[in-house]
Amino acid sequence: MNKKEDSTTTKTPFKKGSFKRKKREKPEFDQKVIDVARVTRVVKGGKRFSFRTVVIIGDKKGKVGVGVSKGKDMRIATEKSYADAKKNLITLSFSGNTIPYRVDQKLGSAKILLKPAVKGNGIVAGGAVRTVVSLAGVKDISAKMLGSKSKLNNARATIEALKQFSVKKTREIILESEEKSKREAEQVKNTGKEEKNIKKTDETKEVKKKDDVKKTEKEK
Repeated sequence: MNKKEDSTTTKTPFKKGSFKRKKREKPEFDQKVIDVARVTRVVKGGKRFSFRTVVIIGDKKGKVGVGVSKGKDMRIATEKSYADAKKNLITLSFSGNTIPYRVDQKLGSAKILLKPAVKGNGIVAGGAVRTVVSLAGVKDISAKMLGSKSKLNNARATIEALKQFSVKKTREIILESEEKSKREAEQVKNTGKEEKNIKKTDETKEVKKKDDVKKTEKEK
């Protein structure tokens, strides 16, 4: 009896809520696989199969990137392409729901047309262009694919088009404009100095002529 009593007393009662599930942390970027292809490589022993995936990532707040990579299975390929997209991220600098002006972009055989749209119009686009624009955070835009139907080429062309509104590009434009204004100011200064030098030379020539005329008069 004592043994039974001891065994019952040592047991701890189960409490509700003692096991708490860990909350899943939200990923930094949303991702979408737009293309999956089965790739074969011929070697001496035969054929080796792998997968190639194209992934677009973005935070819907101005950051977006495209990545492509290969792997033995889908999971490895998507992880690698996610890392590649993270390396090639661009940050957009414009404010508002749409792009500032129209852009025509060509990359290889892909041609992309991006147009600004009125508020509430939504994203009027399809395929890879739609996913890139939506993950970038643009809410009102109209776009069209005019060239190749390759998803990877169209995604990269869209990224190149959006690079015109990126922070890096705007900095380059600002620096170029500052350098241009400095050059123009230097040119104005140089032209002013040249004009002064020309005036001085003209004055000296006139003085010399007068002196020569006086000398000739005295000699006479």
